[in-house]
Amino acid sequence: MEDYISKLQSEDMDFLFDAIISLKNREECYKFFEDLCTVTEIKALEQRLQVANMLKHGKTYNDIAKTTGASTATISRVNRCLNYGSDGYNIVLDRITKGE
Repeated sequence: MEDYISKLQSEDMDFLFDAIISLKNREECYKFFEDLCTVTEIKALEQRLQVANMLKHGKTYNDIAKTTGASTATISRVNRCLNYGSDGYNIVLDRITKGE
């Protein structure tokens, strides 16, 4: 299988991702992301992941917008990534939802 090359790839981005990969538990994640991002930035990431999860579970745009507060533009972008993106959402959601 060929290695995936991201449009974002750089030494600095590798440094960021290595930092994230080094986190050992949820508490460390909270500490790191609270220092790294604003509350608004973290909430936007949280919202997009929730939107992706709801789309994978067949929820409608209206249901998702009401539950998450996401705009239809955000929902549409996440849906496009789920269907035509780099498969990142699917990788993560498949891993974390296996226990459901």
